[in-house]
Amino acid sequence: MMAINRYRLKALSKTNKNAKRTEKLLNDLDYLIGTILLGNNLVNIFAASIATILSIKLWGEGSVVLSSLVLTCVILVFAETTPKTFAAKNPERIALPASVVIDLLIKSFKPFVWLIAKMSKTILAMLGVKENDIDKKMTSEELKMVVNDAKPVIASNYQKMLLNIIDLEQVKVEDIMIPKHELVSVDINKPDEILKQLEHIQHTRLLTYDASSNNITGVLHMRDIVNLYAKGDFSIENVLSLIRTPYFVPEGTSLANQLAHFQAQKRRLGLVVDEYGEVRGLVVLEDILEEIVGQFTSNQNEIIDEIVKQKDGRYLIDPRINIRELNLALQLNLSVAKAKTLNGLILETLQNIPKRDVSVKIDNVLIDIVKISDQSIKLVRLTKLD
Repeated sequence: MMAINRYRLKALSKTNKNAKRTEKLLNDLDYLIGTILLGNNLVNIFAASIATILSIKLWGEGSVVLSSLVLTCVILVFAETTPKTFAAKNPERIALPASVVIDLLIKSFKPFVWLIAKMSKTILAMLGVKENDIDKKMTSEELKMVVNDAKPVIASNYQKMLLNIIDLEQVKVEDIMIPKHELVSVDINKPDEILKQLEHIQHTRLLTYDASSNNITGVLHMRDIVNLYAKGDFSIENVLSLIRTPYFVPEGTSLANQLAHFQAQKRRLGLVVDEYGEVRGLVVLEDILEEIVGQFTSNQNEIIDEIVKQKDGRYLIDPRINIRELNLALQLNLSVAKAKTLNGLILETLQNIPKRDVSVKIDNVLIDIVKISDQSIKLVRLTKLD
């Protein structure tokens, strides 16, 4: 009963009466375990009593010790170790038919079992153990183990996707967002600048602000601009009328929740803001989907060559790279607890702005500062240590 696979049992219960009965019994462990232990102890004690009486009648009182030893060996081999090992290795074969007998015994001894369970709960309560102290919910780590154990059933690519979906609850929007300094935006008060940006922009959307880049006013979709051109209605006034209200996302939102919000709000991007309302970056629907299925963009303009492998096996890396992406690309395990980018991790470790040719060891990697400009790290060389 205890060794049977609960998930397989749930599937079998839809077509098998014994499986459905077994599942019902496992949902009420107090009565199940109470009845099994009652029967088990009753049989063992009864067997010991008979063995004692028979040994005294046949060989006298001195044979009680010998009969106890013999009976212990018999019970251990034929009533405990052998049958329970067999049942543990063949849980469905034993549990399903046994559920008929156990269910009948529970109904027959229910008052007595209830009394035993009540007494047991009272004693446990006195010891500070509450009935709801046992957490029956499956944690994300346990769910990952279930998915990993399903390798023969699930294709490896689908298995990886399922594991990524489970991780969505642990990853926050700031872990994958485009940092604020990398966002392309334009001042709505400068018509010439707007036209210049529209001529050269390589993205499908353009952020707009009023006077200050911290005062984001909305988003311009290039599809709407193209429609204006097609209709012959292009003008600065008409362009400004197409600005859509920005959608803000609180910092700390999990990717699982944000994916649901994007779906409910019919949105594809959101501006990540901190507790003071200041824009920290931009999170895009495609980036969340890539966390599940992996890199799928085919737009070469969106692909930044942030990692270059050298002939000696080391890597030249743009330190602005997201640590999660770096870990995935090079099979590393750098911490994302205190910093989101490699640059931030280096500064967090050194506690100051390093100079060129400075090296720092973090976990199992050695990082050499190759290039520094304007008091910021521009290029590093990473060496994986064995």
